Amino acid sequence: MKENKIALFEGKKIRKIIHQNVWWFSIIDVIAVLTDSDRPRKYWNDLKKKLTDEGYIEVSEKIGQLKMEAPDGKMRQTDCANTETMLRIIQSIPSKKAELLKRWLAQVGRERIDEIENPELAQERMKAIYEKKGYSKNWIDRRLRGIAVRQDLTDEWQERGAKKNLEYAILTNEIMKGTFGMKVDEYKKFKNLKRENLRDHMNDLELILTMLGEATTTKFTKDRDSHGFPKLKKDAQDGGKVAGRTRKDIESQSNKKVISRKNYLRTSESQKRLVEKKSKKST
Repeated sequence: MKENKIALFEGKKIRKIIHQNVWWFSIIDVIAVLTDSDRPRKYWNDLKKKLTDEGYIEVSEKIGQLKMEAPDGKMRQTDCANTETMLRIIQSIPSKKAELLKRWLAQVGRERIDEIENPELAQERMKAIYEKKGYSKNWIDRRLRGIAVRQDLTDEWQERGAKKNLEYAILTNEIMKGTFGMKVDEYKKFKNLKRENLRDHMNDLELILTMLGEATTTKFTKDRDSHGFPKLKKDAQDGGKVAGRTRKDIESQSNKKVISRKNYLRTSESQKRLVEKKSKKST
């Protein structure tokens, strides 16, 4: 599983990604921080040559090309290094910030190891991030439960022959179509989202129905012992239909649509401001 993130060091962005359960960092981002160069890519190309000439061939061999989000918003192959290799690269760059950055990298790498050994730490960090953004504790609990349900599903997909990225996306779209009548991109447009995470903008029922669709798909896949993309796709379609029927039943009984154009966080903030205004008027 890969997870893209952006970290900040002294106010500057350093892209990082989880690959094979360790953090990998964008080398040109680290170089930009250390050198304040407006051409970090050229600096890195020159440094690579210098390291090779000095006999540090193993550094080049340990560089990985991983997809990270570029300034234009597109995912592009980027030279990356894990913590150990990045520390070696930093040693070759004269900079007053080198020691501080080394400690920062070591701490970030340690956090990932701690999270692997104790997954509850990752959940606590995630809770803190959502709380800072203004989400309610009840919503956060549902969101975290949804992440766990999703992980169970993708673990099954991986073990049963689905290819990551493309096939995962197709299977997810089948569940979403069955549940909400829209693919992921269509749902994001419906909510007027661009690069934001769709699930971070769902209300309680939308999250619960998404979980139902994915949990049901996981059950079908296990019960049927499905292997290979065609059978997994059928499971995803059937799981989505179960959640879709539940959604329609809710809508029929309540005479209200479950699907909402509203952004959960913005709606909550608007309600909070409204309460504050009423409170001020009453005083």
